[in-house]
Amino acid sequence: MTNRRQLLTGAAGIAAAALAGVNAVRAQTKLPDAGPLGDVWLGSPDAKVTIVEYASMTCSHCAHFHETTWPELKKKYIDTGKVRFTLREFPLDPLATAGFMLARCNGNDKFYPMTDLLFAQQRNWAFTEKPVDALATLVKQAGFTQESFEACLKRQDIYDAVTVVKDGGAKAGVDSTPTFFINGQKRSGALSIAEFDKILEPLLAN
Repeated sequence: MTNRRQLLTGAAGIAAAALAGVNAVRAQTKLPDAGPLGDVWLGSPDAKVTIVEYASMTCSHCAHFHETTWPELKKKYIDTGKVRFTLREFPLDPLATAGFMLARCNGNDKFYPMTDLLFAQQRNWAFTEKPVDALATLVKQAGFTQESFEACLKRQDIYDAVTVVKDGGAKAGVDSTPTFFINGQKRSGALSIAEFDKILEPLLAN
């Protein structure tokens, strides 16, 4: 009886472990490949953890994340080679699409300086009476002229590329911003650095 009970207990334990493994696999999301313009990665290619953020340039929660959490996340995990990070476009409106197009028009090395600027100054352009005019004025700080600003926003290839990334995110389950995929696991909302610590430390310890 004891041996039978031990056998059943052991079998139940194995089944539970197997089920947990299946659930863990199910929790992983197969993200689409980068769009035509490619991902702009920060951090070591050999990092144990990858973070893909889907954001909108006009999303106030995204701006809050980039103001409060992003600097410490970058300093603590990305700059130290522990985490590899990329930001993907998920514009929630045409104005956000314009912001991402401007971030892409001058090459990938200008991508993060531009997105950082747009998030930091979001209230001064996205929520004004004349947001397009305010956006044009702002990006002139980054080297745009009125002519290059208008030319960028007329580029069908950039517009299509941003749209491809958004569509891919939607297929992966993104329905709000910001949404993060941390080693394939979906996390929604503007996570704090403390919340990232709880998620990342176990992954880095394995």
